[in-house]
Formats: sequence, structure tokens, C-alpha cells
Amino acid sequence: MAKRRIGILALLGTLAGCAVVPDAKPPSTIIDPPPPTVVAQSAFAAGLAVGPGVGTLGFSRPDANSALSAFVASCRWLTSKDDRSGLTRPEDWQPACDAARTWPASRGADFFLQHFETARIGDGAAFATGYFEPEIEGSRTKLPGYDVPVYRVPDDLVRAWPDDMPEAERTGRPPLGRINEEGKHVPYFDRAAIEDGALAGRGLEFAWAKDPIEMFFLQIQGSGLLRQPDGTVMRIGYAGQNGRGYTGIGGVMRERGLLGDGPGQYEGSMQGIIRYLRENPEDGRALMRLNQSWIFFRELTTDGPLGSLGVPVRRESSVAVDPRFVPYGAPVFLDLDRDVADGLWIAQDTGGAIKGANRFDTFWGNGGDAREIAGGMSGRGQALVLLPKGTVARLQAAKAGQ
Repeated sequence: MAKRRIGILALLGTLAGCAVVPDAKPPSTIIDPPPPTVVAQSAFAAGLAVGPGVGTLGFSRPDANSALSAFVASCRWLTSKDDRSGLTRPEDWQPACDAARTWPASRGADFFLQHFETARIGDGAAFATGYFEPEIEGSRTKLPGYDVPVYRVPDDLVRAWPDDMPEAERTGRPPLGRINEEGKHVPYFDRAAIEDGALAGRGLEFAWAKDPIEMFFLQIQGSGLLRQPDGTVMRIGYAGQNGRGYTGIGGVMRERGLLGDGPGQYEGSMQGIIRYLRENPEDGRALMRLNQSWIFFRELTTDGPLGSLGVPVRRESSVAVDPRFVPYGAPVFLDLDRDVADGLWIAQDTGGAIKGANRFDTFWGNGGDAREIAGGMSGRGQALVLLPKGTVARLQAAKAGQ
């Protein structure tokens, strides 16, 4: 999650945020993302054009070196998985990945210059948010004051077609839900039901958090750290979701006039939302329950949160993308009006709010300034995808032959 992921920005709108499981993780954005305007359903359909030469991009040596390290971690995926964007084939990546494994770590810029060309997807107009790995107080065992359960995936969360759904409508994957006492597939318990104890007493709790508000926001991010009373840290990551729809409470608060610059209004940021929730506990609890989505976790023993490729995401190196428009594992170059996010990123994650061409969520790690940068990240500019040399010409020839 370095320079990437479902930004905290979605929390303010549809509060839109990665996981190794099939379901997309929750949105992690707190600021209103722009309304979707995408019509094309893949990068190939959106159209692509040759971009400027890699040598003209002007990324720094440290930026290129960290991107090279992240790229190497992505090669297993690149060379074995189908690319949903329609831009590449596994064999296209093999030469670059073979070279990357033994390439000097201090010569990242030379690596990208030698093996890649740039492509602009659609008009290249980019919008980027940010996400981070929150750290909150928690415990492996239930202690006084640690009352918020952290649940693993329940065994009765299943996919099945509702009995009343016509056969003609049963396309794609069946929805998530549970089988009730009558043997019918129904929606799974929502946030309110789970908070009221629908899963209690089943042995699903593997940790406990201290603050329900902080835990709510950790669910939005999809992963985080639990700082235990003895000072040790437990990392938890996204394992599944209850199948219920996600509602961004920031958008609801805006509609109700609670956020803004006027008298009595709260700042339209993560910090402003949290202040409202703390100062209005009863209304705040009801507001959070409007987001019916609930995230289930698992303990991670990795040195970072896992992205959608199953490898740890890295600060200022990993970015969440819509895999229909950017190949998972591909390098991305951003040039935004938020200079802190300019440079090379590697597409290693996705999220519920990251939809469409040139939509990105940059990852900012944990601790220190991570929350501040991610929470305020709302950058616009241009994006380029780096593809193995020869890819653009092949794609343009294929399109011309259609």
C-alpha cells in the first residue's frame, strides 16, 4: 500500500478503499470522488495512445529503485495470470521479469528505460486519492475496555442464488448471504445486527478493539495494526465481507448539512467526521449503522498489509487501480497537482471506490504522517501506464484489424 489504495476520500462521499480473496475490499476513501463517467469496460475498449518516452518522465532515482523492488514482487502474478484490462499477456512480461530478478537494486531508472514504453489510456486524465494502514488499540483477548469484536469469516457466509430469482437473471457469481432456518438463502447480517450480537458466542472473535469509531475506520481501510496493552503489534487484514452495500457516511453528512464551512458545521475531512461522531455518540452510532457493510479479518504475519496480488503493499510504491484499465503489477506514472504523489507506482491493489480509467488510490503506509497525507489526498493530473516494449504497436494493430 505504498503510494496507493482506496483512498480515505471515499469516506466523504460514497466513502468508497484489497484482499487476496475474490471479493473486492471495502472503499477506503473519505472525500467525495468525482462522479463516474466511464462508459468503456476495459482499457482496450477505452482506447490507448503511445505516450512520451520513459526517459522523459523525470522520476527520481530513489523512486525508480523502490518501484523496481515492488515490480519484482509482482512478477509472479504478471507472468501467470490473465490481464483483465486486455492490454497484455503473461508472456509479454516475461523478459522484463527475468531481467528484474537480477537487476542491480540501485539502477531502477535504467531498468524501466530499457524494458518499458508508456501508454495513455483514454485521455489520461487522472484522479487519485490515498489510503493508509491505521493503528488502533486492541488486544488478542477480551480485556476491560476492549469490547469491540474483530471477527474472522463466519462459516455460514455463503454464495447462493435466492429462490425467487429467475434462472435468466442468474449470471456471474451468486450473491453472498446465509441459509436461514427455513433453508432459504437470505442476505447476511448487516452492521446493526452484528453490533447487536448476531455473531456473538460463536467463537469467531480472534481480537478485540478498544474504540468502536477507530474500528469502523479500520474496516474502511481494509487492514490495520492493533497496538496491544503490552506494546506488541498485531497486523490484521481483509478476509471477507458480509455482502451488504457500502454507504459513505461523509456523503450522508453532507446531505444533512453537517459538513462544511458554515456555523456549527464540521470540517469535511476524516478528522471532522470523527469529531462529529465523538461529540454526538447516539446520532453517530446511527450514522455508522447506515453503512451496512461489515468487514471480516484475519491475522497477517507479513511485514505489510496484503494487496490484491497477495504481496505486501509498500508506502509510496503501491497503488490501487481498477484492473479493467490497468494490468495488476504494471508500473504507473502519475503527474498530479499534488506533487507528493508524483512518480512511479506499481499497481498492486484495488478497492470498492476505485473504478474506471485513470482512477487511483495511493498507499501511504502507517504511523507518522500516513493518515494526514492519505486523508487529504485528492489529486488530479495525468497518468501513464508503463507496458513492455512493443505492446502498444501490437494492440493498435489488433484494433485496426477488427
